[in-house]
Amino acid sequence: MRHWLGLLVLLIPAAARADDGDLLRTKMQALMDAVSDGNAAVWSKTLDPGFTMIDEAGEVSNYTQTVAQVTPLPKGLSGTITVTEWHVTFFGDTAVETHLDDEHEDFHGQQLHALYRSTGTWRKEGGDWKLIGLQTIALRQDPPAVALPDALSDSYVGRYRVAPDYEYVISKEDGRLYGATNGGKPVELKAELADVLFVPGQPRSRKIFQRDASGAITGFVSRREERDVVFTRE
Repeated sequence: MRHWLGLLVLLIPAAARADDGDLLRTKMQALMDAVSDGNAAVWSKTLDPGFTMIDEAGEVSNYTQTVAQVTPLPKGLSGTITVTEWHVTFFGDTAVETHLDDEHEDFHGQQLHALYRSTGTWRKEGGDWKLIGLQTIALRQDPPAVALPDALSDSYVGRYRVAPDYEYVISKEDGRLYGATNGGKPVELKAELADVLFVPGQPRSRKIFQRDASGAITGFVSRREERDVVFTRE
């Protein structure tokens, strides 16, 4: 009997946590639905008065500013945001969760898709959970690749260097471009557009080729966000 009583004591908190986790996910999904619907009241009742948000652009908003941003979408825009990859950890009456916001948008008849990683902090007070902090980052995705004329893709083949001890070699095999750093394993390169290449799976960076007055390639800049590293063609 004592064994079973002890087991019940252990199971009840775990079950309660599972229920709270499901509740928080439901609350977060309601917030995302309210963004699509422009329903600020849902945000008003779910956020703690001391709430702080950092959005995907790095802007910081308090409770009042955040609620004020929830307005109906302009004419011609509609969409949905689905909460996925939900994970929550509890620390007493505080919970920290992370999830994906999977957004599908109809922009004047054109279909757009974006992914965001959000981390929220919740606090249980008076028997109810309130969101006290939310931080969101936009997840980058590979751009659509385009096919380039052979003569253009051939022009990128060559050896490029940042310094005596750091080189990048672009080669071409079976119609595909490859790049390798310091003799390492070549990885495929694709074109976003003419003179702009990227490595699939690394959407944060681009290789932007530079040309002289005659149109000959002199090198490229490896751009990661707004930072450039200059490679000169040998």
